[in-house]
Amino acid sequence: MAEPFTAPPAGPHDDAALDDTALRGELVIKERAVVKIAVAAALQVPGVVKQSGGLSRLTGRELPRADVSTGAGAVAINLYIAVQWPCHLDLVNRRLRAQVHRQVEQMTGMPVIELNIVVVGTESAAPEDSSTESRYSEQGDPAVPPAPVAPIRPRTPRATPAAVPAAIIVAVGALGLAVVAARELLIMRGTFANAPWIRNTVQWLGRLHWSEWIVPAAAGAIVLGVVFIVAALKPRPRTHLPLAVGDTPIVWLRPTDLARNSSSHAKTVPGVLSAHTTVDRKHVTVRVVRTESTPASDVAISVREAVEPTLSLLGTSPELRVQVKP
Repeated sequence: MAEPFTAPPAGPHDDAALDDTALRGELVIKERAVVKIAVAAALQVPGVVKQSGGLSRLTGRELPRADVSTGAGAVAINLYIAVQWPCHLDLVNRRLRAQVHRQVEQMTGMPVIELNIVVVGTESAAPEDSSTESRYSEQGDPAVPPAPVAPIRPRTPRATPAAVPAAIIVAVGALGLAVVAARELLIMRGTFANAPWIRNTVQWLGRLHWSEWIVPAAAGAIVLGVVFIVAALKPRPRTHLPLAVGDTPIVWLRPTDLARNSSSHAKTVPGVLSAHTTVDRKHVTVRVVRTESTPASDVAISVREAVEPTLSLLGTSPELRVQVKP
């Protein structure tokens, strides 16, 4: 009968061997692992909520989510979050930055050299959770250390480049040309017998003489070329509004969320039946419907006083317009 095998106890020489990096192998941390760490750290911050729609699980658009780049022993993160409104965005930013820095560095051993936070969505707080002072008070919170100071290179959220349609057209044309060239090669090798397109086209162009359709065709080609050049050089417009958190814009807000927040504040004014807000680059226009018993001038002043504190959080200074309708 075979006796059970007992492994000898590890000695100091074995510990020294384990400390030798040449014998331990290589540790590779995938970016998707860092994404899960950053998302889990974000959900631990008060005010950050999980937000998902019907197709978000299939499209990967649920919040919070993160884009991670790793290299040279460091991590860069773009973090997209949804917050519970109302909230102190500057405090959420500090806590979120400290939490993500600490969790990623502790679990991966790689420092976070860049962390950009984009506020993509908002969610109304429940009535029992409406006290922002209790949820965001900084007193009695020694577990959250101050965020490490690191150089920040802001990345402004921008729209899709205007040259994307032109690039798609050129790519489709290049693929079509590759298919035609492959067909011509098979015809030249005798794989199948068909009329060659390129040779016939070149011969047709060689026999071509002046015709009236050449002028509009040339003009159309010039216009198309100018459009492509303008699309390639046109800068991408901003899709988010910066918040005044520090000297460098690192927190961004969608115009849609700013409009919803402004309308929500306007509806709290006595005498306002409904409110609708539109936001563009230079103006924030609040259109309200008042009761007949409330003077329009009083409603306009009250709405302006209710909305202006929210606009003061922006890094830009849009003009506030209030339009009162009976």
